[in-house]
Amino acid sequence: MKRVYTHGNRAIAEAALVAGLKFYAGYPITPTSDIMEYLAEKLPEYGGVMMQFEDELASINAIVGASWAGAKAMTATSGPGFSLMAEGLGLAVITETPIVIAYVMRAGPSTGVPTKSTQADIYQARFVSHGDYIIPVLAPWSVQEAFDLTIKAFNIAEYLRTPVILLSDATLAHLWESAVFRDRGEVEIIDRKKPKVPPEKYKPYEPEEDGIAPMAVFGEGYKVLVESLTHDERGFYIQDTMVQRRMVQRIVGKIIKNIDRVFEYETHYMDNARHAIVSYGTSARSSLAVVRDLREKGIDIGMVRLKTIWPIDEGSLRKTLSGVEKIFVVENNMGKLVWDIQRIMHDKEVIPVSIIDLDLPSPNEILEVINEWL
Repeated sequence: MKRVYTHGNRAIAEAALVAGLKFYAGYPITPTSDIMEYLAEKLPEYGGVMMQFEDELASINAIVGASWAGAKAMTATSGPGFSLMAEGLGLAVITETPIVIAYVMRAGPSTGVPTKSTQADIYQARFVSHGDYIIPVLAPWSVQEAFDLTIKAFNIAEYLRTPVILLSDATLAHLWESAVFRDRGEVEIIDRKKPKVPPEKYKPYEPEEDGIAPMAVFGEGYKVLVESLTHDERGFYIQDTMVQRRMVQRIVGKIIKNIDRVFEYETHYMDNARHAIVSYGTSARSSLAVVRDLREKGIDIGMVRLKTIWPIDEGSLRKTLSGVEKIFVVENNMGKLVWDIQRIMHDKEVIPVSIIDLDLPSPNEILEVINEWL
């Protein structure tokens, strides 16, 4: 364990090394490139390989292949690059391949402002590929959490055999602050489940009682079929409604069944709150300052900060917010998460505090909106 003073991107890279990263594939893109640059220097020291590919399409397909060769694998990108990864991400979903994507949001659409921030991409992170699936999306708000949630992202990916997205932004990427980096023996590290049956009885997509199929990889003596078409538990393409139904229900069901492992949030001043702010990522930093300011003025307001923005444990969130009258959803976009909160808390007054800022919404901007309602 060591205390360091560093920035969010380096925290992601350091945590990936602790989690057991062995293959990184990427293409330079602002504001994410220093993750790749740092790993180019450090990953070989940990027995891993960093490769710069010709584009983001090649990068995501490379980490899918590396994962099926037995390596913990990762890439990092921003909005334009993630758009190019859509098809490869779908391949990882249907083949139930554990990979991690560090997605550092920047202002858009299109090229936008490469060096500035946003939270406008949360729906792209959740739904960029086609078809039915759930990809866990984690959203850190600090350098410390960039480290902690990166390790969690790898653990979820390996345990559930799924892609996982760590959703940062340009503000956090280059925000410097103190953090504690723990070594591998000081944190929980999860590795993928391996088959216990002999090769002749192994089916690469046949789940056990927990809904998760053990994963053999190439070179271990098992027959492994990595099929992008609809496939049965053996990996064979079959054009059949029941096969499609079982496959999709398995891909989605294993995430929902383990939502306690995936979903995480924290509360501030919620014990006697009559009103609440819901926020995530760097916008929650300003939101907490607003809560403290209003508390000093005698207003009973608290905050719920989502560390996991997809999937949301709706029951837990409803219970936490059940006693409040008004809910303010603060985010740096035109209003994205607020739609989920309005749906989940349909019997409450849910008010969007949607502020577009190239850095992050300031406490004064948030207060201006909230004061109109209070």
